[in-house]
Amino acid sequence: MNQISLLAPGHSGCAGCCDAMAAKFTLMGAGDNCIVVSPTGCLEVMTTPYPETSWDVPWIHSLFENAGAVASGIEAGLKALGKKEKTKVIAMGGDGATLDIGLQAISGAFERGHDFTYVCIDNEAYMNTGVQRSGATPYNASTTTSPAGKVSFGNPRPKKNMPAIIAAHGSPYVATTSLAYPKDMIAKVKKATEIEGPTYIHCHAPCTTGWGFDTSKTVEVAKMAVKTGLWPLYEMENGVVTKVRKLGKVKAPVEDYLKMQRRFKHLFTMEGGEEEIAKIQDIANMNIEEYGL
Repeated sequence: MNQISLLAPGHSGCAGCCDAMAAKFTLMGAGDNCIVVSPTGCLEVMTTPYPETSWDVPWIHSLFENAGAVASGIEAGLKALGKKEKTKVIAMGGDGATLDIGLQAISGAFERGHDFTYVCIDNEAYMNTGVQRSGATPYNASTTTSPAGKVSFGNPRPKKNMPAIIAAHGSPYVATTSLAYPKDMIAKVKKATEIEGPTYIHCHAPCTTGWGFDTSKTVEVAKMAVKTGLWPLYEMENGVVTKVRKLGKVKAPVEDYLKMQRRFKHLFTMEGGEEEIAKIQDIANMNIEEYGL
């Protein structure tokens, strides 16, 4: 396992940036013999302001919508050159580029069975362009396109279950991770890149800017999402859940997690907010039951 950061410091990410941490842990798990594809998003913008780069591995920028297709082409090219066995291909995109805009290309790549690993850095909105709602935005979160107000508690739709979508494609390995547990993420990335076929890692990545918390609290917020059951950590092999991180005897109430973030502040001030918090607690409870947390 490579313990040297292959993402150099000096990028323009925010203090406490989730993307920087997730990218660093991904590269630690994958090692230096890899090629990375990054679609448009915070990670791309902050690490590659022309003519500079923070990447100490080969890196290519794809369009917002086609990271899966570009990764497929790289993998096919390496196979044609006889180099695929030694070089790993990794696509690394945000939730907008993964769950929404890039879903078709990712689906095609997984359906064709290309040998690469896709890592979704999920900060639950389009942070690079102004905190707009994405398919990964959780229920009742306030964003610039799903704002809380007199007639709305925020985003009215549930978070899209991307790991289940990828598992339905027949992926041999799907795992959820959190930047709050780096050893877990590094180990899962390493495992994913060593398995033949299209594999998928979904990393929960709290965004200090879009979520509204102090820059020193990124890891603390991420841990609380796991402790409540709102973000279960598990592995799936060939469509079957094979390992989960247990919560232990004491779980944290979702209220403790929501209070840490400005995007949920309205739930504690608006009439009817208590009932909405209870609905979010139900989501956590369902996760706890479904995954045996």
